[in-house]
Amino acid sequence: MYHHVKKLMYSVRVDTPNVRFGNMLLEQFGGANGELAAAMQYTLQGWNCVDDIARRDLLLDIGTEELSHLEVVGALIRMHLKDLKTNREAAEADPLVTIAGGGGVALFDSMGNAWTANYLKVTGELDVDLRGNIAAEARAKIVYERLIDHTDDPGTIDTLQFLMTREITHMKAFSAALETLQKPPFSIGRLRPTPGIVDEYFNGSTGNGGEGDTDMHGPWQTSFGLHPVESELHGGPGLSVDDIDGTISGEERGKQDAGRPTLDAPEKSELVGAREANS
Repeated sequence: MYHHVKKLMYSVRVDTPNVRFGNMLLEQFGGANGELAAAMQYTLQGWNCVDDIARRDLLLDIGTEELSHLEVVGALIRMHLKDLKTNREAAEADPLVTIAGGGGVALFDSMGNAWTANYLKVTGELDVDLRGNIAAEARAKIVYERLIDHTDDPGTIDTLQFLMTREITHMKAFSAALETLQKPPFSIGRLRPTPGIVDEYFNGSTGNGGEGDTDMHGPWQTSFGLHPVESELHGGPGLSVDDIDGTISGEERGKQDAGRPTLDAPEKSELVGAREANS
């Protein structure tokens, strides 16, 4: 159940409205990295998370806060776009918002592209979703940084600073939730990767380029058990594709399956039986 409180999470103030900047702000209202996308992504993940009510609560807490951020961003945009309602010259800066939306907010990004559910990343695998959420918060933080860099309005900067800061707060919460699963960092899903080939770093970009770029070496080729492998085109053995021979079950799950489920969640014994029947 949702209940709307008629008070913004952060009080918005705009000293000098700027229609063009208001258009840019739409990126965080109806864009791929915006607040609606975050709110819907975390909320859907939470509703689908029936096997772990603790982390379900986390997802719904943050999903709900993102809805409040959408309201803050919407208020900020409306203040910047208010001249669209009365000023013909200002209206020319954004005909779509002026004519279709009456100078208010709508679910479009800064380029006029309609919001779409394709922005959402919901896999139903808790650790994968948490990793995706950490990345989503990082992308949103960068967008707010760039917006701050394109305005001199003090009230706007303060609002964006608040929103940008909360992205880092959410990254911390999602990171902590991921750590409590106590899974090895490269343990994903239920099927183990094939030994050998999983540790082969394929050197697929070779030679010298026209911008001073050349074939480089770094820890990304040798860390976590990795070792470089050259392409057959350069006299190397290529990837050990002959090692692939069916699937391998038994991926390490940590505590991912040990959470307290909801009352209507499937019994874990039923899930195990279903997986065995399908294997």
